[in-house]
Amino acid sequence: MPLSMTGFAATTLVVTPFELNWELRSVNHRFLDIRFRLPDELRHAEPEYRDVIASGVNRGRLECTLNVTALTAEPSISDVDAETLAGLARLQDAVRNEVPDAKPFSIAELLRWPGVLKAPELTALIEPAKRCLTEALKKLRRARRREGDRIAELLADRCDTIASLASGVRPLLASAEQGYRDKLTERLERLDVQATPGRLEQELVLVAQRLDVTEEVDRLDAHIAEIRDVLGRDEPVGRRLDFLIQELNREANTLASKAQDPQLTRSAVDIKVLIEQMREQVQNLE
Repeated sequence: MPLSMTGFAATTLVVTPFELNWELRSVNHRFLDIRFRLPDELRHAEPEYRDVIASGVNRGRLECTLNVTALTAEPSISDVDAETLAGLARLQDAVRNEVPDAKPFSIAELLRWPGVLKAPELTALIEPAKRCLTEALKKLRRARRREGDRIAELLADRCDTIASLASGVRPLLASAEQGYRDKLTERLERLDVQATPGRLEQELVLVAQRLDVTEEVDRLDAHIAEIRDVLGRDEPVGRRLDFLIQELNREANTLASKAQDPQLTRSAVDIKVLIEQMREQVQNLE
């Protein structure tokens, strides 16, 4: 069954003293477009994470966000950079030598000073984050699968309706030809013109050829059968379905342009409406 390009997944992994959280969001797109939001310390691992996503997704725009949260609420003495703190102390002494009334640094000011608290070491999280991303990708694929199943059901229902409308067109062809014959005869009588039987039949044959939509109906049936077959494949089918929808629309347009009977015209319009609904759904398939 096909996959939707729309989905969301989130996965959390605790790697003491950190908590990793991946959020994956995907929407439809012509190609595969992957965008990452990562902590600066893990930015160099983006190519590895990109390969993980590409192994399970073929098409769509994905936003992949990794949030890293420290589980330790308060910093400890081991988190303080002694060298930076000593430098601030020397700077404070130098300032107070020049300005004796200057207030000394408060503890809060010292801790807020850039570099006093050591930045957490995140490079050890590259592999755990990769495992967490793999789990998030599995969840995303399941979500896209569920959405794809729903879209496939909608497409199958519309295929059934189009097939039913197409089968109803065939019995109308003979009556449409007879209707044109009656109109032509009526016009000739109104104009008081006598047409030779051979010439009248020749004209009717030409009109019947011009208005015959049997070939278009046959191709509609063929395209519907192909769509049903494609929907059963376990592979990316969005591009192929998009092409088949274009072909369906082409035949429906020809059918509508040839139709001279009101019932044929209504059937053609109904088919075109269903095809347009299918086109919108197919745009979301991988």
